[in-house]
Amino acid sequence: MGNTADRRHALPVRVIYTGGTVGMLPGAGGLAPGGDFAARLEKALATLPADRRRTLPARRVHSYSRLIDSSAVTPLDWHALAEDIRAHRTGYAGVVVVHGTDTLSWTAASLALQLRAPGLPVIVTGAMQPLEASGSDALGNLEGALRFAAEPGLDGVAVYFAGRLLHGARATKEHASAADAFASPNAPALGDYRGAPRLFTSSPGMATNAAEPDDEIDSLLTRASADYERVSRGEVARIVLWPGIAAWQLSAWLEDSRVTGALLELWGAGNMADDPALRAVLERAGNRGKLMAAVSQCPRGSVAMGAYAAGQGLEQAGVLSGADMTPEAVYTKLVHLLALPLDNAARRRLFAACWAGERSEG
Repeated sequence: MGNTADRRHALPVRVIYTGGTVGMLPGAGGLAPGGDFAARLEKALATLPADRRRTLPARRVHSYSRLIDSSAVTPLDWHALAEDIRAHRTGYAGVVVVHGTDTLSWTAASLALQLRAPGLPVIVTGAMQPLEASGSDALGNLEGALRFAAEPGLDGVAVYFAGRLLHGARATKEHASAADAFASPNAPALGDYRGAPRLFTSSPGMATNAAEPDDEIDSLLTRASADYERVSRGEVARIVLWPGIAAWQLSAWLEDSRVTGALLELWGAGNMADDPALRAVLERAGNRGKLMAAVSQCPRGSVAMGAYAAGQGLEQAGVLSGADMTPEAVYTKLVHLLALPLDNAARRRLFAACWAGERSEG
């Protein structure tokens, strides 16, 4: 074990620059994506104190030729990024994915579900300010991500931001502008960086992201026949309920033939209006094989559909429980299942399975 850890620690970290605020530069029209990220990263790291520079892992930067505005990311991009990581993980201690913050937690959740236990750390990070901006958080986030990417005790996808390491399928962006923008509402942090990386081994099952082996899930997720281009065209809807929602409004989404799945965000522990017309829309969608799953609009806690009268009928309509998962994790899990050539029964069974620590057991 020690020899394996020593060998991995001596390997370089692969840095994948996909775009985002961290790499932007000021221009005549405002901030715009900047090039030559590898040289700019090295210049920034060179400003660290000498003792910290000496302990940084070696790194190799790969910048995508088409830099992605994170607000324009699609499931096809998630799949391509996961395939890139799978294809180039040999010979590296870990991977750092540099990403825009707007949809960083969505990409992290998708990667966590797709990669499960890739055999090395995959750390997703970004910044609220550009790398060269005065007082930027970028250098701190990049340094911490590099250090955790070289940690032999990690296997899986995590988000590193503002000194904390969060489970990739449990993180969410909760602040639009603060440096400490990301949280993990229903799961403890995996670790932190305060002069050195620290993993929290006191949290059972959360010290690493490693998933239990599941040959069925792993073989499905690497199938060449998965159709991410199709689901990238908006087949999965996200529907947040509001007071006074009418059946015709819900049916406008669910009865559109192009929609094959939906994330429903309910009130409290899984409640919706006691309206037979609303339930009828859900039942028709379920009978047509549309894959629907629900979470609470509350960022903390879990849905328990049917615990209150206002939630009765959801399970009968075929709505699956998202338990205490984030909306990002539920949505990306639906996307992956609907991209695969599976029947509805298999999709429902696999949705209920825990792939990569994205939900609490029980």
